[in-house]
Amino acid sequence: LHENIYTIPNLLTVGRLIAAPYIGYLIVNQDYPLALGVFVAAGLTDMLDGYIARRFNLKTIVGSIIDPMADKALMTVLTITLATQELIPMSLAYIILGRDAGLVLAAFYYRYISLPKPKTLVRYFDFSIPSAEVRPTMISKVNTALQLLLMTGTLSTATFGIPSNEILTGIQWLVGGTTVWSGMSYIYSKDAVRILNQAK
Repeated sequence: LHENIYTIPNLLTVGRLIAAPYIGYLIVNQDYPLALGVFVAAGLTDMLDGYIARRFNLKTIVGSIIDPMADKALMTVLTITLATQELIPMSLAYIILGRDAGLVLAAFYYRYISLPKPKTLVRYFDFSIPSAEVRPTMISKVNTALQLLLMTGTLSTATFGIPSNEILTGIQWLVGGTTVWSGMSYIYSKDAVRILNQAK
């Protein structure tokens, strides 16, 4: 069974994936104002693709996979580059990246066990063949929102001097705690991953 993956929401998501390394490049070169602008634009496309998918019934299984993947790409690039620029603590970067690495490994595992036979390499990477659906947990959604707030706030502080460092430190503690909590929620929640029973 195949589905149409060339939808507007999916194309917007791919655009967000492409924007991630560019934002990282801007941060490394300390062009924080432009990095902030591109990051905000990427965030708007995140809201837009979700609205279009719901409004016009363009939800796809591949969309449920690449949408959080695009979010993770953005968060990973910003986490690494902001940490190397000493704008966020390296210890927080390790927590965020460690959890995300675990989720990526879990995604590869669930893709393999849920893929209908024959399990070939070509079919494994053919995301038009749905096999498993990832459902973000509530704490994971909260954590994603807090991470977005932290990254936006950090770039805003580097650009405009607001919010204050004290406020950023508070957000960093919240992000660290919810990151660990959300990682555990994927392990213990029965609804986080749904295996799809599809015919060959």
